[in-house]
Amino acid sequence: MEITKQERCGVPFYACPDPAWAGAAHGFSTRQGGVSPAPMDSLNLGANRGDDPANVRENFTRFCAAVGADPNALVKNHQIHSDIIRPVTRADVMDSPEAPGTFEADGLITDEPGVCLTVFSGDCIPILLYDPVRRCVAAAHAGWRGTAAGIAARAAEAMVRDYGCQAGNILAAIGPGIGPCCFETHIDVPDGLRAGLGPDAEAFIRPLSKEGKFSVDLKGANARWLERTGLLREHIALCTACTACNLEEFWSHRVQGGQRGSMAAMIQLVL
Repeated sequence: MEITKQERCGVPFYACPDPAWAGAAHGFSTRQGGVSPAPMDSLNLGANRGDDPANVRENFTRFCAAVGADPNALVKNHQIHSDIIRPVTRADVMDSPEAPGTFEADGLITDEPGVCLTVFSGDCIPILLYDPVRRCVAAAHAGWRGTAAGIAARAAEAMVRDYGCQAGNILAAIGPGIGPCCFETHIDVPDGLRAGLGPDAEAFIRPLSKEGKFSVDLKGANARWLERTGLLREHIALCTACTACNLEEFWSHRVQGGQRGSMAAMIQLVL
């Protein structure tokens, strides 16, 4: 299973083209295809970046049209780099696409069709989960702290525990985010991964020639968390695109700081 770059309605995005995903409208945005001015040019989907709300609304309209989701059915969180997964229903749908999320959490889960789960990133790793048998979806935002805490696993576990899914049926898409090529860290990040993943973490940590510096593979670590939860390796699609390597296609918090827009990942059960 793979993630490929696609384009519809003039908006490029990444998604899984495999027919197994047909029951879930989903996608990972780039920075291209929207209406926002610099430095948020052009598909800024972040409500707290200082952009005109009318631009954010139009950008959501365009992105949702591209991936086949409903811009009037969005649910968002106020992301805090945690491992908190929030169950949601239609009652949690935002009043308008440009409204910011206020509930402190980094994951969303639902089994209700027509509810569009939405998470945001600007180097952190967006993860979408879908069980086509039980018809349940989840979305998670995994920074290094969320990765170390196993938020991807927490989302899959909640699907199994609270929604009756079987881990072997769950499909996962790990979207664009900073890669090991650009994620240079101090010892706190490797130590965090080791505290969460134990010996499994070593495969995703590489010491660099600079003393006290390491390269860390957050996407690989999230995939390992999902495998440990029972997902099949062949059901985990991983996008290799690095947000810090290609600033024409993505924004990068590490490179650009706060002068940027936000990408989004979304998933919605098709009615």
